[in-house]
Amino acid sequence: MVMQRHHLTRAGIALALWLHHLVSAIEVPLDSNIQSELPQPPTITKQSVKDYIVDPRDNIFIECEAKGNPVPTFSWTRNGKFFNVAKDPKVSMRRRSGTLVIDFHSGGRPEDYEGEYQCFARNDYGTALSSKIHLQVSKSPLWPKEKVDVIEVDEGAPLSLQCNPPPGLPSPVIFWMSSSMEPIHQDKRVSQGQNGDLYFSNVMLQDAQTDYSCNARFHFTHTIQQKNPYTLKVKTTRGITETTPSFMYPYGTSSSQMVLRGVDLLLECIASGVPAPDIMWYKKGGELPAGKTKLENFNKALRISNVSEEDSGEYFCLASNKMGSIRHTISVRVKAAPYWLDEPQNLILAPGEDGRLVCRANGNPKPAIQWLVNGEPIEGSPPNPSREVAGDTIVFRDTQIGSSAVYQCNASNEHGYLLANAFVSVLDVPPRILAPRNQLIRVIQNNRTRLDCPFFGSPIPTLRWFKNGQGNTLDGGNYKAHENGSLEMNMARKEDQGIYTCVATNILGKAEAQVRLEVKDPTRIVRGPEDQVVKRGSMPRLHCRIKHDPTLKLTVTWLKDDAPLYMGNRMKKEDDGLTIYGVAEKDQGDYTCVASTELDKDSAKAYLTVLAVPANRLRDLPKERPDRPRDLELTDLAERSVRLTWIPGDDNNSPITDYIVQFEEDRFQPGMWHNHSRYPGSVNSAVLSLSPYVNYQFRVIAVNDVGSSLPSVPSERYQTNGARPEINPTGVQGAGTQKNNMEITWTPLNATQAYGPNLRYIVRWRRRDPRGSWYNETVKAPRHVVWNTPIYVPYEIKVQAENDFGRAPEPDTVIGYSGEDLPSSPRYLRIRQPNLESINLEWDHPEHPNGVLTGYNLRYQAFNGTKTGRTLVENFSPNQTRFTLQRTDPISRYRFFLRARTQVGEGEAIVEESPALLNEATPTPAATGLPPTTIGLTSTTTTTPTTTTTDTTTTTTDTTTTDTTTTTTTTTTTTAATTLPATTVASATAATERAPAATTKQELATNGSFIWDIRAMANSNWANITWSHNYSAGTDFVVKYITSNKTEKSIPVKAQTPSSVQLANLTPGMMYKLWVFPIWSSPSEHSYITFTTSSAYTKNHVDIATQGWFIGLMCAIALLVLILLIVCFIKRSRGGKYPVRDNKDEHLNPEDKNVEDGSFDYRSLESDEDNKPLPNSQTSLDGTIKQQESDDSLVDYGEGGEGQFNEDGSFIGQYTVKKDKDETEGNESSEATSPVNAIYSLA
Repeated sequence: MVMQRHHLTRAGIALALWLHHLVSAIEVPLDSNIQSELPQPPTITKQSVKDYIVDPRDNIFIECEAKGNPVPTFSWTRNGKFFNVAKDPKVSMRRRSGTLVIDFHSGGRPEDYEGEYQCFARNDYGTALSSKIHLQVSKSPLWPKEKVDVIEVDEGAPLSLQCNPPPGLPSPVIFWMSSSMEPIHQDKRVSQGQNGDLYFSNVMLQDAQTDYSCNARFHFTHTIQQKNPYTLKVKTTRGITETTPSFMYPYGTSSSQMVLRGVDLLLECIASGVPAPDIMWYKKGGELPAGKTKLENFNKALRISNVSEEDSGEYFCLASNKMGSIRHTISVRVKAAPYWLDEPQNLILAPGEDGRLVCRANGNPKPAIQWLVNGEPIEGSPPNPSREVAGDTIVFRDTQIGSSAVYQCNASNEHGYLLANAFVSVLDVPPRILAPRNQLIRVIQNNRTRLDCPFFGSPIPTLRWFKNGQGNTLDGGNYKAHENGSLEMNMARKEDQGIYTCVATNILGKAEAQVRLEVKDPTRIVRGPEDQVVKRGSMPRLHCRIKHDPTLKLTVTWLKDDAPLYMGNRMKKEDDGLTIYGVAEKDQGDYTCVASTELDKDSAKAYLTVLAVPANRLRDLPKERPDRPRDLELTDLAERSVRLTWIPGDDNNSPITDYIVQFEEDRFQPGMWHNHSRYPGSVNSAVLSLSPYVNYQFRVIAVNDVGSSLPSVPSERYQTNGARPEINPTGVQGAGTQKNNMEITWTPLNATQAYGPNLRYIVRWRRRDPRGSWYNETVKAPRHVVWNTPIYVPYEIKVQAENDFGRAPEPDTVIGYSGEDLPSSPRYLRIRQPNLESINLEWDHPEHPNGVLTGYNLRYQAFNGTKTGRTLVENFSPNQTRFTLQRTDPISRYRFFLRARTQVGEGEAIVEESPALLNEATPTPAATGLPPTTIGLTSTTTTTPTTTTTDTTTTTTDTTTTDTTTTTTTTTTTTAATTLPATTVASATAATERAPAATTKQELATNGSFIWDIRAMANSNWANITWSHNYSAGTDFVVKYITSNKTEKSIPVKAQTPSSVQLANLTPGMMYKLWVFPIWSSPSEHSYITFTTSSAYTKNHVDIATQGWFIGLMCAIALLVLILLIVCFIKRSRGGKYPVRDNKDEHLNPEDKNVEDGSFDYRSLESDEDNKPLPNSQTSLDGTIKQQESDDSLVDYGEGGEGQFNEDGSFIGQYTVKKDKDETEGNESSEATSPVNAIYSLA
């Protein structure tokens, strides 16, 4: 008897627990109407992560969102204290949300807002809490400065290079590279450890060929910081001693490691030795965890993913090479932060019902459970007699209205915590049926079916089913009632038809709904198609006889090879089958008849085999273009589509591959056929898309490998109804044809786009100003001209299509421009002369471009006094505002005419002249040096043992058939004199060529960095090469040169300032082509210079001063001069003056105080002229007097005087006496003395 009572008690407890579970299972349905009516405590739906790291460059968003009825309000705590959002202007809260927004656009330090934040969501029924959000600002500190010494290590010894990165937040990603940003190659000998250090199992000699730099990449700031590189010095020995392995990390023979449950465990062993040892991993007492382990870093690391308590134990790594092995044991302990076993769930109770909240969590160590209610410890909350706390469970008994609250369960240990919200809501809601009223359910006979009746109420209602108003509850036998309100029938029978009523009842009332069930007959194919073998050209029939419920709509479709079969005149579908007329080889395949209703379907399949002509006969038959398709038919007529079917013609022994459908319309282009669509050769029916207001006529063309058939006979016409246009014209643009108009043009709509009669276009335009008013004009032609427009002003343009049915949608706005005019002159033109070799020009765009600038035209000419050179022309792109002119004449000035250019033409010119140099003397090359070459000019310098220096400049201008000069080639030939010893004569020639395009250098400049001013100073067997560039510091270059016999050499040049290199072992008298380019680039075809080495030789000279014939000649000259002097003194003693004007064509300077009445005073000549150059002459750097017609004379520019030169380069004119005196006064220079100068010296 006692035993029986015990069993009854246990049965009662089990029943009570089941009832308790049933009561606690109330869920509010997702129906929005119900949710808006029922009160609900807050529920946190979205929050930021617990450890929240933010980017200091962005605003901070701390998320907190919740739902509830009424809508919750939000508040925050920071570091456990109330955080007043309204007091801080940088902090705001999103509307209808608790998300905090901290804005730093107006300044502020993100670090000031670090801390621990927690969100509270409240309404009338409780308070929900977010997790505690630890906000930290990402940090990427700089690497501490340190001096890294050269590391000396013996070859074969182990080595570890420490990284010690700065402690960033989050931790940076470490990788090793050389200082030239090349990754360090890693293998089983050299690898990076998890701590970031670089380990060498043994050092080899090649390890010293690079340096080693540790790099730290910080995630949030996307920055990479580099540590000062290590430099290795490997000391070599006669032989590397092989050694047994030893561990570099971890140290010793054993270590321990603790890991948290659920994270990845990473074990690492790095060993040294010669040769580099191999690493193997084992677990003591068992196998490595299956499916969770992965070997990394050349087997030096073992990763175990998603660690659990079962992964605890001892692991050991074995390092071995041919000299031996060593083992290290790692003891792994797995701890666990709290994790849920039973997370508390929301509890909805009816008044007077019981329930409970369960909060069970596990961890290592065991977590402590703390309950809170509405965010406050439950111990300090007001007493509630219906609530009892029992450890991890809260039991509610006889709950009443007003007991709703939000409970928080906090499970924590030393490794973390869990926080869960669960509300208890006490509701009293009468039953409600959630399904629509008077449902109709149709089912096929003998199929399983289900009648649904979802409901809701509190307390949970009981639901019962009745049929046709009968009082018996349906449950059992063929019926099964489910807790969610559904009534399931295992097999629907005809007698199951009728009206079913579901009734939901609780203590607050009841609700009911009706469902009508109809049972239909199944669809069946009583005679399906059968496999057939037919001959080509026959007429097979495929049967498909169907039985179905007459109240259901039947649809019969045919498939061929499991794809829809397109019907045509050759295919005829009947009620009980399919007939194919003139069957062909392409008709062979699987045919499936599918009979379907909205409730069920049935299908039957058969294979049709078509016997064709034998293959050997088919190859022998001639192949021709197919016959034209025939019997075109239009069916399924619709407003925007029609089905076109046709019967294919004979393929003439070449299968038809395609069908082309064409159409013709009789309104816009009658009689012209257009391609409409293309279909594969297996198709003989197609649905064609149509456009409104088109009177269509169709034809079909068959295509095979031989060609196309003749077009079929056209189909009957089909007229579609009109409609308003659906698209607007394309290609709308506005451009001026004159300076006071704008022509608006567009691509008109075609016949299939007009959509209706009387197609026209509404053209609208206005100045590009939102306040401006629109002008409009309706036209039929695709063009409209707007007159009296300002010069080159932007306009907004719209073109909208319209017909008699209406307008097209609002068109897009297009920007057009009125007509252009000539531009004004550039705002300014600045000229700088940094040296005697170049002139820098800089200008600004015109103030009034009056159109689209297409470029600039620069005309310039050299001038010296009244003499001007030939006009040269340069053309520039519209974005170019700088130009460097390489001077061919360092004495003359330049006059520049700069014009801007639009599509109309060139505008007004701005004229500027280069300033006069403070010292306009022509530089004379040094006695032992050679003149440098310059890119852009072709120079030839020859040293001869004379005292005369003559420069000849020739400018050639090539023009195209237009008026604009496009190519300018300048050639300068320089002959320089140098005084040489009597026994040696040295000569050298240097020449440079430049690229054909006159603007090559300038184009390179606009693209970025470039090289200029390449100079070659050559001797007989060596040359000094220098150049200028604007590449970044540290750029290495390559100097490449080719001899005239095609021998090529290249020399790498390390970065240095200035950039130069000496070429040695050159061949005397050889011409070289030379390129200079960055080491990572390649030379341009035209960017070379040329130079020629000298042919050094030695020749013994005889001193002319010791020759007898020379002494006699000098004595005769002296006697002649003496006689002339006597005659002059006699003439002067008679009181006469020397008539200078009679003997000189040169006009004297009117400001010369020694000039009176056209006479010349010899005493003035002896005093003033010693230090004063002649008019129109230049003083050289060595003090000699040079006439204007000497170095780089402008006479050759074509507009100077008719100067003449004698065979040694001196000028012949009316200045003979004065020139000879000047040369006599300048004979103190290092130049050799000519016989003429000797005469005046004696005089």
